[in-house]
Amino acid sequence: MARSIYITSAEGHSGKSTVALGVLDALSHATPRVGVFRAIARSTVERDYVLEMLLDHDGVDLPYDDCVGVTYDDVRHDPDAALATIVERYKAVESQCDAVVIVGSDYTDVGSPAELAYNARIAANLGAPVLLVLGGRSAQGQTQPEQLGSSLARTPAEMGQIADLALAELEHGRAQLFAVVANRADPVRADETIAAIRRALDDSRAGVAAAAGADGGVPVWAIPEDRYLVAPSIRGVMRAVDGEMLAGDPDRLTREALAVVVAGMSMVNVLPRLLEGAVVVIPADRSEVLLATLLANASGTFPSISGIVLNGGFELPEPVTRLLDGLASNVPIITTEHGTYETAVRIMSARGRLAADSQRRYDTALALFEQSVDTDELLAAFGVARATVVTPLMFEFQLIERARAQRKRIVLPEGGDDRVLRAAATVLKRGIADVVILGEPFEVRARAIELGVDIQTAEVLSPLDAVHVHKFAEEYARLRAHKGVTLAQAADTVTDVSYFGTLMVHLGLADGMVSGAMHTTAHTIRPAFEIIKTRRGVSVVSSVFLMALADRVLVYGDCAVIPDPTSEQLADIAISSAATATQFGIDPRIAMLSYSTGESGSGADVEKVRKATGLVRERAPQLLVEGPIQYDAAADAAVAAAKMPGSEVAGRATVFVFPDLNTGNNTYKAVQRSAGAVAIGPVLQGLNKPINDLSRGALVDDIVNTIAITAIQAQEAGR
Repeated sequence: MARSIYITSAEGHSGKSTVALGVLDALSHATPRVGVFRAIARSTVERDYVLEMLLDHDGVDLPYDDCVGVTYDDVRHDPDAALATIVERYKAVESQCDAVVIVGSDYTDVGSPAELAYNARIAANLGAPVLLVLGGRSAQGQTQPEQLGSSLARTPAEMGQIADLALAELEHGRAQLFAVVANRADPVRADETIAAIRRALDDSRAGVAAAAGADGGVPVWAIPEDRYLVAPSIRGVMRAVDGEMLAGDPDRLTREALAVVVAGMSMVNVLPRLLEGAVVVIPADRSEVLLATLLANASGTFPSISGIVLNGGFELPEPVTRLLDGLASNVPIITTEHGTYETAVRIMSARGRLAADSQRRYDTALALFEQSVDTDELLAAFGVARATVVTPLMFEFQLIERARAQRKRIVLPEGGDDRVLRAAATVLKRGIADVVILGEPFEVRARAIELGVDIQTAEVLSPLDAVHVHKFAEEYARLRAHKGVTLAQAADTVTDVSYFGTLMVHLGLADGMVSGAMHTTAHTIRPAFEIIKTRRGVSVVSSVFLMALADRVLVYGDCAVIPDPTSEQLADIAISSAATATQFGIDPRIAMLSYSTGESGSGADVEKVRKATGLVRERAPQLLVEGPIQYDAAADAAVAAAKMPGSEVAGRATVFVFPDLNTGNNTYKAVQRSAGAVAIGPVLQGLNKPINDLSRGALVDDIVNTIAITAIQAQEAGR
């Protein structure tokens, strides 16, 4: 039977979805099959966005319809029948999973004091302990009226009182308490808040059955508020005002609206009142204010706004529409029929949604949870031990954990690529590494703002920066003097982003480099051959792919660099690949692949592999290696028993060395596409310092993983 946890709150708008996402993420890194269940969905007409976001998480593979219990209408009509349906539908999900995250109701149109009691009753009938989320902010009043999502912080005493009331409801419903999270808590008084909740727990301990944490008590954590999580997106603003998009980039609808500016005055009075990340409400018949606002946003001398709402329902004059087309602004412009007051009220009442279509919100939510909640304590209290099976998601998490342990500085030369900017934002927010982005600072930062991603803590450096160019040119001319390179030639060469980034690594200004999203492999690694060079005892630079299969991770080499390696080069590739495997926690058992196994075949190609195997045994006698060997004999224990009985490698290989690039490249792609493996790489090996190449079709997650790998390599190089 699966372990389960029921996440509920004592009121609406507590940020329960942030906690649910964090719990789901933690569980998915510890156990292979994690499910999600929504006990009471908002409606059957509109899909539940919280459930959709959780189902979109990597590692969750369940259809939406199977993961819904009942609707609010069902509960209102017959609570007992609804509860029976919830239990029945939950059991169907539970049977497919090792752990299930259950999300309670949202206190929407039927919110009432009895709602928590009903959630407690559901949890008790599902046999799921409750993780209680308490809102650290009061919805009454606003500290700054122009700022969206702002509200009054509750005192620790108020939090204790809310905990008292909530615990009484859980006791009445006979629910078991697992943990308490004070979400959107005042960060200055977080310790006091936790202490107040603990006192409430102590007072009610006799009545509420509780799971024991590391100190014998119920775990209590506090997560601080983040303005980007509570502010509505421009899409949310458009929904709130019943609006339609008139112009702009649809991708920018995910950007947060951090403030609202009502532009009901003349142009010269509006411009000084513009705020960073604001949504500007402009009467549709004030076209001069609209144009001035767009020009101010494009100028770079005024704050960058998130969107514009044209209210009143007036049509723009044709000349103004033509002018808008010519400006080609990316700022979303939304039209609504409502008047100024109604529009402003609706925008102010809009709330942030943690949805999968906003990477910034997603990263922020996970980062806050990871920084505030002891996930090891959570997993221990939950009773989930880390599985011996390693899924792709679990392996990726291990990479991120190791990279975080000793943050390194990674240079990203391709600041003009949106994927790189999105990946950099994720890396910074999750604390994976520090990054240097190459590009013109104004252009790079402006584009990041347009994309709604946060790279404020990144260093953005121009590859034309005179001081660095001079310094790098002198060093490059020195290194390549034997090739006749002059200082003038070097000054021209080092402005190329690949050379510039490689020289940063060479001179210790960065610990590693990740490139290739916009450039060829040759363009990325040629400077490394000239400047970084190979480690002592290694004759060639080669590569591996880390192939994350459903239950384990294998190493494939070389699949990207050397077209037709000699026996000596194959031996080098094998030894380097074994070292890379060890770096990433994989016990190396090397299979030197060929079209025959053992002594069964002959020919030049087989002899090359046989000789390479002998060289590996001679140079690194501590390594387990077998070759020549066919792939099936290396990977399948049954085949190995017939073809190579008694071998310590056959049937158990973890490092697969291909005889040539044609075989390796085709095989890794075949396994990736046909077996659904996650191919991480290519990871370059043999260099003195880590430089890694990306596929030009790399996704944002691929770039994040490669940055983590590069950081780990830099940690190892430092040792």
